[in-house]
Amino acid sequence: MLKKIILPFLLLPILSFAQQIPKPTDLVEWINPLMGTDSSYELSNGNTYPSIALPWGMNAWTPQTGNNGNGWQYTYDAKKIRGFKQTHQPSPWMNDYGQFSLMPIVGKETVDEEQRASWFSHKAEIAKPYYYSVYLADYDVTTEISPTERAAAFRFTFPKTDDAAIVIDAYDRGSYIKIIPEENKIIGYSSRYARGKLTNFKNYFVIVFDTQFDLSSIWSDKTKMDVLELSGSHISGLMHFKNLKKGDQVNAKVASSFISFEQAEVNLKEIGRDNFETVKQKAKETWNKTLNTIQVEGGSIDQVRTFYSTLYRTLFFPMKMYEIDANGKIVHYSPYSGKVMPGYRFAGTGFWDTFRALYPFLNLMYPSINREMQEGLLNDYKDGGWLPEWSSPSYSDIMIGNNSASVVADAYLKGVKVNDISTLYEGLLHGANNEGPQATGRKGVEYYNKLGYVPYDVNINESAARTLEYAYDDFAIYQLAKALNRPKEEIDLYKSRSLNYTTLFDPETKLMRGKNKDGNFQSPFNPLKWGDAFTEGNSWHYSWSVFHDIDGLTQLMGGYKNFTAKLDSVFTMPPDFDASYYGETIHEIREMQITNMGQYAHGNQPIQHMIYLYNYAGEPWKTQYWIREVMEKLYKPTPDGYCGDEDNGQTSAWYVFSALGFYPVCPATNQYVLGTPLFKKVTLNLENGKQFIITAQKNNAENKYIQQVKLNKKGYNFNWISHENILKGGTFDFEMSKTPNKKRGTTKEAFPFSLSTTK
Repeated sequence: MLKKIILPFLLLPILSFAQQIPKPTDLVEWINPLMGTDSSYELSNGNTYPSIALPWGMNAWTPQTGNNGNGWQYTYDAKKIRGFKQTHQPSPWMNDYGQFSLMPIVGKETVDEEQRASWFSHKAEIAKPYYYSVYLADYDVTTEISPTERAAAFRFTFPKTDDAAIVIDAYDRGSYIKIIPEENKIIGYSSRYARGKLTNFKNYFVIVFDTQFDLSSIWSDKTKMDVLELSGSHISGLMHFKNLKKGDQVNAKVASSFISFEQAEVNLKEIGRDNFETVKQKAKETWNKTLNTIQVEGGSIDQVRTFYSTLYRTLFFPMKMYEIDANGKIVHYSPYSGKVMPGYRFAGTGFWDTFRALYPFLNLMYPSINREMQEGLLNDYKDGGWLPEWSSPSYSDIMIGNNSASVVADAYLKGVKVNDISTLYEGLLHGANNEGPQATGRKGVEYYNKLGYVPYDVNINESAARTLEYAYDDFAIYQLAKALNRPKEEIDLYKSRSLNYTTLFDPETKLMRGKNKDGNFQSPFNPLKWGDAFTEGNSWHYSWSVFHDIDGLTQLMGGYKNFTAKLDSVFTMPPDFDASYYGETIHEIREMQITNMGQYAHGNQPIQHMIYLYNYAGEPWKTQYWIREVMEKLYKPTPDGYCGDEDNGQTSAWYVFSALGFYPVCPATNQYVLGTPLFKKVTLNLENGKQFIITAQKNNAENKYIQQVKLNKKGYNFNWISHENILKGGTFDFEMSKTPNKKRGTTKEAFPFSLSTTK
C-alpha cells in the first residue's frame, strides 16, 4: 500500500517536464497568475501580482498582502491578507493610482489595516485570471472575486455570526465615502496616485450589496465618526451584517469610473442582473476567446503552463482608461486638463520596456486593440501636448528614450492605421526635437541634434543610453516618414541621425562609451559599470542597442567573426560588476549575477534581443542554443518563475515570441528574426481570419537546432520571416536536430535587415 501511495508522487516531477500535451484545451486553466509573485525590493522574480481582470480591462483586482501604498502589494511569502484591492499598478516601482479595497471581518470593530489583516495559506487559495478565492482563517470567511472590464462581483461566505462586517478602505491622500442604507449602497472616491501630476483626479466607485447592512459607520483614519458621508485625508467605511447563519453569502457588485459617480453606475451595468456564477463564466469565456489566438501542441506540462502564463501577462498593459457613457459614446478622463474628453485612452505602460516586443506582439496577434491604443496616443498628444514615454496614468518622470516613435511607427507600418496619422506623426517630430516635461520628448536634444550625441559631461545622466535610443527612434521616424511620403530632406535628416550610434563606438574597446562635449571619450572607463552613462545596465549590455543597423555595428567591431566572438564573450565573462553609481547592488545586478550566464542580464530589457544577433553574422545555431538555455532555465510557471521584472508584458512577450520561433529585433521593420520553436506545432489564429501554422515535429529538449525550414512547403533559407508572409497564412515547417547545421543561414543573403546593407 505504501508503494502505491508514494509512486505517483515520485513520478510527478518527471511527468511535469517530460510528458507532452498533444493539444491543451480550456486554455485559461493552464495559467498561473502567481507566477512571478515571489519577489522583493532586493530580488525580482517577476514583481507581479495575481491580476484578476479581463484582457486590457480598466481595472484589475488583487489580494493585498502589503501595507496600503506599498508597491509590493502581493508577495508570495506573505502570511496575511489586508484587503482585496482594485489596482491599476504597472509595477511596484511605479506603484498605483485610484486604489481602494474591500475586506470582510468578523467580531471586530475596526478599519485599521493591521488589525483587520487575516492569516491565509496558498493551500486554501485559488488564483485564476477570471476568478480568485481565498479562505481567511482569522474570520472563517471565504472571499471570491470575478471581474468585468470596469466592474467586479464579490461573494463573501461567512460563518454563523451576529458580528460580520466589510471594510471599505478608500485610502489616504484624499478620499470620500457616502453610505446609502436604504439602497444597501456605498459610493466614494479615491484620489491617491503615485506618479506625475494629475488634474482633478478621482477614481469614483459604487458598491451595491444584496444583503441589508444593519449598522454602518464612516471612519476618518482610525476615528469613528457619527455621519453617513465624509471626505478627508483617509476615509473608510464599515458595513455590519447581523444574524448570519453558517454558509450565508453576502454578494457585492462593484464598479468604478475616472469620470463621475453617474458613470460608475453606468459601468455597473456591465454586471447588470448577472449573479456571481454568470459573471465568472462570462469572464472565463472572454479569456479563452482571447487566448485561443495561439494554440500550442506537443509541449511539456511546464512548457504549456509557462507559455499561457506569459501570454496572460501580455494582455493587461496598457489598461483601458476610456469608458462608454450612457449614450454609448467612448469618452475618457484627461489627466492633463481634468476634463472629460471624447475618444480612446490607455494608461499604465513604459515604452522603454515595451517597444521591444510587447507592442510588436499586439501588432501581430491583436491589432484591433492596438488600433485603439494608437488612437489613445493621438488623444494624449492632443490633450497634453506630448506623446507619453511612461504613462501611469499621466506623464511620469522616469526612464529614458523617445520610444513612442517606435510604438507609433511599428503599428502604422504593420497596417494598424489611425484616423489622423499626420497629427500623430507631428507628435513624433515634436518629441524628437524638444525636451518636454516628465521625461517626454528628449532630454539633451540640443546637444544630440548638434553633436550627434548627448555628452557625458553636461550633467545629463545616462547619456550614452539616451544617444543610442534616440538614434534608433530616429530610424523609426525615418521609416514612417518614407511611408507617409514626407519631404526628401526630412526623410534624409532622420536617416542620417539614425547613424548617430557611431559617434559613441570606441574602437579601442570595441564597445559603446560615453563621450564628452569636446569630442573625447569619458575617462576612466569601466565597461562593467552599471548606470552612469547607461540605464540599468553597463556597456556590455547597451553596446548591442543598434537594432536597426546590426551589420553597421558588426563592421565597427571588426567583421563577422569578431562580432560573434564579442557576443560569445557576454556569456563567458564572469558576472563582475561595478555598482558605485547606485551606491548599492540594485536588484537588476543581482539577477544577472545569480543566473550563471556571465554578463547576460535577461532580467532587464536592454540586452534581451542580443541572443538573436548571431543571425546577422552567420552563426544562427548559437542563437538557437542560447534561446533554449534562457527559456528552460530562466522561465518557470512558478512564483519565482521570472529572472527579473516582468515589466508590463515585455519579458513575457520575449518568451511568447521565442516559443513561436522568431522575435522582432527591430520594430519599425517588417522582419522577425528566427530563433528556434519550442513546440511541435503552433497555430496562430490571426484577426484577418487566416491561420499561420508553425510545425517542428521532431522538436524536443535535445533537438533544439534547425536543420532546414520550409515556408508553404518550399525551401526557405533566410534567417527571418516577414510580417506580410505571416499575415497571408500558411505553413512554416522546421526540421529539428540535436546537432547544429553550420551551413544554413551563413551567407549575407540570409541575414536580416540592417540599414547599412539596404540599397
